Amino acid sequence: MSSESDFTAEPEEHQHADDGGPQPEKHCGHGRGGMGESVTRKEDKRFITGRGNYVDDIKKPGMLHCEIVRSPHAHARIEDIDGSRAMALDGVVAVLTADDLLEHDLATMPTLMDDTQDVLVNDKVKFQSQEVAAVIAEDRYTAKDGAEKVEVEYDVLDPVVDAEEALKEDAPLIRDELEDQEDNHIFDWDTGDKEATERVFEEADVTVEQQMEYQRLHPAPIETCGAVADWDPGKDKMTVHMTSQAPHAHRTLFSQVSGIPEHKVRIVSPDVGGGFGNKVPIYPGYVVAAAASYVLERPVKWIEERSENIQTTGFARDYDMTGEIAATEDGVIEGVKVDVLANHGAYNAAAQPSKFPAGFFNIFTGSYDVDAAYGSLTGVFTNTAPGGVAYRCSFRVTEAVYLIERMVKVLADELDVDPAEIRRRNFIPSDAFPYESATGWNYDSGDYEKALDKALEMADYEHYREEQQRRIEEDADKLLGIGISSFTEVVGAGPGKQCDIAGIEMFDSADIRVNPTGNAVLRIGVQTQGQGHETTFAQIVAEELGMDVDNITVEHGDTDTEPYGLGTYGSRSTPVAGAATAVAARKVREKAKSIAANELEAAEEDIEWDRESGEFRVAGAPDRSITITEIAAGAYMNHPGDEEPGLEAVNYYDPPEMTYPFGSYIVIVEVDRETGEVDFEKFVAVDDCGNRINPMVIEGQIHGGLAQGIGTAMLEEVTYDDNGNVTGGDFMNYLLPTANEIPNFETGHTVTPSPHHPIGAKGVGESPTVGSPPAIVNAVVDAMSHAGVSHVEMPMTPDRVWETLDEAGLAISPSQHVHFEFDDGASEEPADD
Repeated sequence: MSSESDFTAEPEEHQHADDGGPQPEKHCGHGRGGMGESVTRKEDKRFITGRGNYVDDIKKPGMLHCEIVRSPHAHARIEDIDGSRAMALDGVVAVLTADDLLEHDLATMPTLMDDTQDVLVNDKVKFQSQEVAAVIAEDRYTAKDGAEKVEVEYDVLDPVVDAEEALKEDAPLIRDELEDQEDNHIFDWDTGDKEATERVFEEADVTVEQQMEYQRLHPAPIETCGAVADWDPGKDKMTVHMTSQAPHAHRTLFSQVSGIPEHKVRIVSPDVGGGFGNKVPIYPGYVVAAAASYVLERPVKWIEERSENIQTTGFARDYDMTGEIAATEDGVIEGVKVDVLANHGAYNAAAQPSKFPAGFFNIFTGSYDVDAAYGSLTGVFTNTAPGGVAYRCSFRVTEAVYLIERMVKVLADELDVDPAEIRRRNFIPSDAFPYESATGWNYDSGDYEKALDKALEMADYEHYREEQQRRIEEDADKLLGIGISSFTEVVGAGPGKQCDIAGIEMFDSADIRVNPTGNAVLRIGVQTQGQGHETTFAQIVAEELGMDVDNITVEHGDTDTEPYGLGTYGSRSTPVAGAATAVAARKVREKAKSIAANELEAAEEDIEWDRESGEFRVAGAPDRSITITEIAAGAYMNHPGDEEPGLEAVNYYDPPEMTYPFGSYIVIVEVDRETGEVDFEKFVAVDDCGNRINPMVIEGQIHGGLAQGIGTAMLEEVTYDDNGNVTGGDFMNYLLPTANEIPNFETGHTVTPSPHHPIGAKGVGESPTVGSPPAIVNAVVDAMSHAGVSHVEMPMTPDRVWETLDEAGLAISPSQHVHFEFDDGASEEPADD
């Protein structure tokens, strides 16, 4: 882990796309905790000493507890709900149904889409564990006992959980309450030039095709979802402490749903125990708690259990994809086609840009210079939980990267060309940026070959290729596979096509106030859930104002005090709110310059800012200088006559474009031909996120993302049986990686700044989750590709890998290695059958 400042790297680390637009300033780590320094995370002290403050830690006088009654069926009409037995329990205060919510116009809620979801169902449940009723009691245990006594009579209907089955003519209609909804089809989207792409495929020397599934996953944050709602009738104000990645957006939604004026709604998102996209949507439990508090005029807490979280809250992926590549006989990619069938669950309930699969359509041509591309996608209702959240990716980028990186491996095998070489032949050249893709998206900057070369060197690639061949020739029991993923990510959640089509803005905000004693408070519109914002955003301010990072406090998560922001998802914190912070700090610096001139009795045009020392100096008189601490006192006590007192600034940053971090990952695995077990021999990750704020925080983000990528590739899947029962709905069946499954990671980086971002940063938190699954699958496939294997579906469990080995004629039967030991020390090999 390097603590070296990335802003003093060699010149080739700082290639900028020369588009004539604003260029990022050059930064130098200066020992005060500015950019490029590995500052220890400021927030970790409270976390590692158990002093974090999470929603379940919130306790209020007279607080009640809420438990949700959930449907055991995936598809059924509700005939009757009887809560009398629950109400008979001591301590039960209320049993709420949809009829009770309807009296207060709270029976339905928007889904951030062109759809509406029941808060509590009064007609037909559409997925297992959907919310049917709620029990409010004096304590959580009584609420749970009461929920078990609520009697619901169902008329069970046939469910459909598979997207392809849901499109068949005889499939049960899931959303029969919607006007003109004659089947389970939601929408179709396409992008690119279909006719031109078809012509390319007709004339191509070589075409390859591969169908693949990206299974349904769950973000599975350590902390489940919950809320503490507190209606104050004296102030006519609703305060909700909740697990939220987007407090301001949730405040707006709460106001719309409840009818309470927005200035009378306060959302507080305290410490969040992980989000990964799962805490972007509004869930019925939030609304029920708020409704109950409003009616009962007492605080109400709702905290879901793990199984509820996995079975009902926002899932991820669930794409059935077919990819095609057209290429020359030399392996130059001329065209790409993709076709996707997307399972959206029972409601179109993802964050809005997921309706338009912006990230997928943005990036499915990957890091490659492709002339023609066409993509199509169909969304489908099924009797499964809704969601489709941006699970540590920018709205379906992960699926797109998986598809194109798998397809490049398929092409390499078809042409018998080394997978690294075929990438080199097709990379977008470093001098071609800014680059407009075949589907009309603008990549800001990149140097893909440099990242790949560094990864190959770190992985000792040629040595392992030789070792792989040796094992094949010797018919070794353990095969060796080498997988590459040279991915491009797209982050920032705006603007361009993504926001134009979705009809939304994607700005974010920062408010900096420097106090008279020279310390500062930065309030940001994005919400942190583990990324280290309290450290890295303070470092941006430290860099821009020449302050010590320890003298800067970062606040977030309270809509009463923070500027309006759109939240944290799509790796938008640094690309958008980080930019807002830098610009706000520069506004403060400009005012500070005027005050410095006044204090130093010099003309303002003679004042120079020295980034290295963090001082304002008089040109030609270096001994005449002043620090921001001294300036702050003057701003309040001796401000110039033509200036307002104070030293503060607000910025709402609306990015001119997305940012495009990238990287190359190389995974080397051993595949046991007898058991199907996959062991990681080497895992190399080289990332480029532009200018780096805190190398140590970046390392942590990458390690965590790689671990999640291993879970995706090897273990995780939300599964359903034919009756719609969730068979992967708890941690006994939904398997997360542990320290036992995670290898040592070797990480490296290159630096290619974004030319339009104020500090040249791009974002990194999602890249490892995006880039690692195709590298892992490519490695496992590569171990067997000499026998004609082209694909293994995720999760690549030992039984699935062994079946693939067996079908390819590579498996070793366990009986071939049974060795019997006898008491006399003699041994005997079993006779051949």
